[in-house]
Amino acid sequence: MDGSPAPTILRITRVVSDLSRAEDFYAAAAGFRTIARGPVDPAELQPLGAAALHATEVVMRLGAEEIALVSFAPPGRPYPLQSFSNDLWFQHLALVAADMDAAYARLLAVPAWRPISEGPQTLPRVNGAVRAFKFRDPDGHPLEFLWFPTGQGRSVWHEARRNAGSAILLGIDHSALAVRTTRPSLAFYSRLGFHVSACTRNHGAAQSRLDGLARARLLVSGLRAGAAGPGLELLAYRPAGRRAAPTNLNDLAVDWVTLALTAPAARDVPPLVPRALMDPDGHRLLILAQRDGGTGSPAAAPTT
Repeated sequence: MDGSPAPTILRITRVVSDLSRAEDFYAAAAGFRTIARGPVDPAELQPLGAAALHATEVVMRLGAEEIALVSFAPPGRPYPLQSFSNDLWFQHLALVAADMDAAYARLLAVPAWRPISEGPQTLPRVNGAVRAFKFRDPDGHPLEFLWFPTGQGRSVWHEARRNAGSAILLGIDHSALAVRTTRPSLAFYSRLGFHVSACTRNHGAAQSRLDGLARARLLVSGLRAGAAGPGLELLAYRPAGRRAAPTNLNDLAVDWVTLALTAPAARDVPPLVPRALMDPDGHRLLILAQRDGGTGSPAAAPTT
């Protein structure tokens, strides 16, 4: 909305059981490189309701995008074993491949992951003719390899592919969230400054093989807030899957998206405080501030 702070996704955080194993997996399977490690800032844990827990993180980068892998002491509950793409705790990371066959071959050489898809799938032309493959990391978190044909996806990925050299995976395009219905989630994310950048209705045999569902039918709403950083996707399956059970922050089914809200410096703006939000289906967000290009201070966010 006009005059509202502009959000940027800084990183996506995943809770893992074994920090070294997760770090090794993301490096070997997708080429992430570690840029920082150490205790999680208590200023981030406090608004998320976990100030009493001790957490250690590894921050990793692929291209220009970042993830944080976090391990808590004590650990929480494991990721639900019988999980499906339409369950409302589903949240994946879409990693853009310069070459899908090479990305899949690289993954096949790495142990401890589980497939969701029946091999790489090519979606119908009406859904962009993209190639995709979904799988789970050693803790059960879903990921996706995604390849865009000419004319599809953001231009930044085609430029990155031209300049990729030996790189197989280029960066994070988006994080996709399963939602029960689209409208309340659109209202929630629009208040944070996101807008719909694309919308498709996906179904058919290739989509079912991609999602590991018998008859996958869903409305996909792509959300962006600006040119930089990953976007979000809302995945409204029909029928919708199971609601997320209540979770603690140290449970392995927890991810959260860290947003920076960029607001102009002004003398009459009150001090900004950290804010953690939950969207209508229980997906978590942590809101931090970024003043006129600066970083690091927590920020206020719209109430829900």
